[in-house]
Amino acid sequence: MTSHASVPEKDFRCGFVALCGAPNVGKSTLLNRLVADKVAITSPKPQTTRHRLLGVVNLPRAQLLFLDAPGIMDPKSLLHESLVKTALSALAEADVVVWLVTPDTKETAAEAILPHLRQAAKPIIVAINKIDLISRPEVLPLIEKYHNMVPEAPVVPIAALLGDGLPNLVTEIVQRLPVAPPLYPPEQLTDQTERFLAAEFIRERVFHHTSQEIPYAAAVQIESFEEDERPRLVKIRAVIFVERDSQKAILIGKKGSRLKLIGQEAREDLEKLLDCKVFLELWVKVWKNWRKDPRALRELGYVMS
Repeated sequence: MTSHASVPEKDFRCGFVALCGAPNVGKSTLLNRLVADKVAITSPKPQTTRHRLLGVVNLPRAQLLFLDAPGIMDPKSLLHESLVKTALSALAEADVVVWLVTPDTKETAAEAILPHLRQAAKPIIVAINKIDLISRPEVLPLIEKYHNMVPEAPVVPIAALLGDGLPNLVTEIVQRLPVAPPLYPPEQLTDQTERFLAAEFIRERVFHHTSQEIPYAAAVQIESFEEDERPRLVKIRAVIFVERDSQKAILIGKKGSRLKLIGQEAREDLEKLLDCKVFLELWVKVWKNWRKDPRALRELGYVMS
């Protein structure tokens, strides 16, 4: 834990840093690595993130407030439209933008995001993630490509999963942050509630144990979060909503096997988060076409303004 009490205010920097990019470029992995804790769920599947998430990184002379948001994409449903709005609102809120790309980011995807970055008119840093997946000679042409695309932005190669290049990235960010006092106490890592994180940890397990359309058709709602017996025990009851009966059957699995596995792994993650025993009860229900229903989106926390 870093204390800021002894640093003069004129020497301290603090600001919001938006992690922006297409789906599946590693924004949530980068956030968790920088915070050195799990505040965002991750999955090899694209479009895992559905909310704006805050991760706080404390340095001796700076506090970095990272905003992880959904990937910017072509919206194909009302849910997608809500996710894009969330991503663009994070850009508007930021003092600095880290544009995450990967070696296989398509030219069309980059060109689609660039106008949003220009419109936000914030200092940009390009981070080329997943460079551990390519050879060293392939890195320099990528750096040149993005330097030509955004001449005013430094281009930093990183491997978020391994932590490679992150000190350089953080240095570039801090240089562009405004002089300001810290906004959060040193012990706070995120602004999300334990209830919210519980729903996300369950949804992460759904992403890991289902395929095709099911992860995207699933939403988790916490019905009860009982802390009466804490620190010995927390009792959580949650519902996983899907859009069709066939999805419900697959999610539950033969004799409840898949739902049991999802619950077991989510419970283990939650016990680490809450630092106590967790009793987790999961149910699966059908909410037909919830991704296209404004009322469902509001009730499930995907606010449409």
